[in-house]
Amino acid sequence: MSTVSARPQLIAVTGSTGFVGSNIARVLQEFGHNVVGLARRPVTGTPWMIREVDFESVDSLTEALAGADAVVHCAIQNDFNRLVDNHDEAYDSFVGMTARVTMAARSTGAHVVYVSTDWVMDGTGHRVPETEMGNPVNYYGFLKAMGEQVVRDLVPAGGAVCRIAGVMGQHQLGGDGPRSQDVGFGYFVHSLVDALSRGDRFIVWNGPDVNQVTSPSLAAEIGAQIERVIDRRATGTLHLVGDDAISRFDLALLVCDVFGLDHELLDQAPPPTESLFPAPVPLDSSLANEHTKQVLDLGPTSIRDLLAAFREELASGNPTPLSRPST
Repeated sequence: MSTVSARPQLIAVTGSTGFVGSNIARVLQEFGHNVVGLARRPVTGTPWMIREVDFESVDSLTEALAGADAVVHCAIQNDFNRLVDNHDEAYDSFVGMTARVTMAARSTGAHVVYVSTDWVMDGTGHRVPETEMGNPVNYYGFLKAMGEQVVRDLVPAGGAVCRIAGVMGQHQLGGDGPRSQDVGFGYFVHSLVDALSRGDRFIVWNGPDVNQVTSPSLAAEIGAQIERVIDRRATGTLHLVGDDAISRFDLALLVCDVFGLDHELLDQAPPPTESLFPAPVPLDSSLANEHTKQVLDLGPTSIRDLLAAFREELASGNPTPLSRPST
């Protein structure tokens, strides 16, 4: 990624040590922007600067955002069982934190980019447009939808709600490898590639307890598209997803084709009981992106091209978005 933005900016990222956040931070940095991660506790070893903040304090967040052109808010509570077991904690860690980050950004003039999810949908539509407000079927989707509304209410003319779906990619700060398959699409492709590359069989989960259709994207490409959101100070609801909706098993077959893996190693079965989500999940959470592509002036982002970019990323160790930085 040798091309850099013509307008370098200071961009704060919450959750920059997580899977999606680390990809966003690294792509923004490699596009020539100054990135600062906001974290609850000291963090070492990141390529970008880390500022320790108190996420319970608007004053602390306001101080941390001083001088920032934008803040990308993608920090979440990853323990989904805790979301169900402790609603008060869950509400504050999603909705409360989003409100505090947004209020701080409003005070400093930073552009708010809120990273949301396809799971705000109820799973009965197909490639739903950006104008769809959603109808969540579980508490996680409800919390993310509430976060979206917080941004709309607090910065109605100055915030972007960016929904993502079926995120492929690898963590940019290392780790022990891909997480195992879950009932969503996150880590699905990486765990499949990892298993089949070893010659192991891979069971593609199916049935009514599994997210069966979505519109996948690549974490690095999400970072590149967010760079355009920030450069254009785009607002409203945007869908940072690939161009195509695809079923879980068809995606597995396409992965085998692009990566040169043996599709005969694939099986299908419902997920084991211990891997079920503690609530219903949307069956078809695919999102349309025509409005988003127009706003951000994006070229084609087919699933095949995104998978090819991910294959290159795994080979090189470097994020490989399809979109180039703003120039």
